[in-house]
Amino acid sequence: MDSIAYTPRGTLSRNRPLADLTWLRVGGPADWFFQPADAEDLAALLAALPAGVAVFPMGVGSNLIVRDGGIRAVVIRLGRGFNAIEVQTGEGRVRAGAAALDAHVARRAAEAGLDLTFLRTIPGSIGGAVRMNAGCYGSYTADHLIEVEAVLRTGERVVIPAADLHLAYRSSTLPEGAVLTAATFRAERGEPAALEARMAEQIAKRDASQPTKERSAGSTFRNPAGFSSTGRADDVHDLKAWKVIDEAGMRGARRGGAQMSAMHSNFLINTGGATAQDLEGLGEDVRKKVLQTQGISLEWEIMRVGEY
Repeated sequence: MDSIAYTPRGTLSRNRPLADLTWLRVGGPADWFFQPADAEDLAALLAALPAGVAVFPMGVGSNLIVRDGGIRAVVIRLGRGFNAIEVQTGEGRVRAGAAALDAHVARRAAEAGLDLTFLRTIPGSIGGAVRMNAGCYGSYTADHLIEVEAVLRTGERVVIPAADLHLAYRSSTLPEGAVLTAATFRAERGEPAALEARMAEQIAKRDASQPTKERSAGSTFRNPAGFSSTGRADDVHDLKAWKVIDEAGMRGARRGGAQMSAMHSNFLINTGGATAQDLEGLGEDVRKKVLQTQGISLEWEIMRVGEY
């Protein structure tokens, strides 16, 4: 597609490299890259696109491998017009733009005495948290989500109840090409100081067990058990992704500049100079070895998009 029959108020560019927008710092260019000014701008551009043109909503790139050949689509990345956080303390609700960072939402809610602390250690933005039903320590987005606002591929603006998204472990059923713009959550009340202390404890626990200083994209594979770690003392690890990777002897495994972290074997890291092919290839090496040694087929949690 050589041109788009709409002049946006936001930023629209061709052949935009995406590597610098992903946490793993790899990947080729997007055919088109759009940062809308607001929801009206987004809706107008989507309505102007021919029906056959693919659309890919991109968050902050925290859970993403863009392949080296880039993406044949209009990549949409929401920015400042979509990161507002509104805390409705009396109603026990928080409305957050899809571009708001999960950690910021958790902190703002806690300051107002509302408990969304599970979001504090989840990398990325609210749009991705909803799409993947992100969760940790036994709490999930689905436990708190009331509804989302979105722009459909046709340009229509809609509100979708949480039940219609069929949120499950690391999955949801959003309409194809829809772009989430905001989400509203319910939250229990708590003392701000206690909520802040809980989040500080979660951060300390995370930093002690995960390679947070490395270039990674969070957990690489979904837990075969089908649920997140609870963080409780009685949590079992038999079907955790890191445990089966360890048992397959793949902790610290390398391919090119890619490595399965020696600190946490379910974290795929770019040690420097890795290509998307190195990273995805190492992930597939791990899947193959786990299947061979334990008969378990690991499912990717990191999204991989684009052409090789």
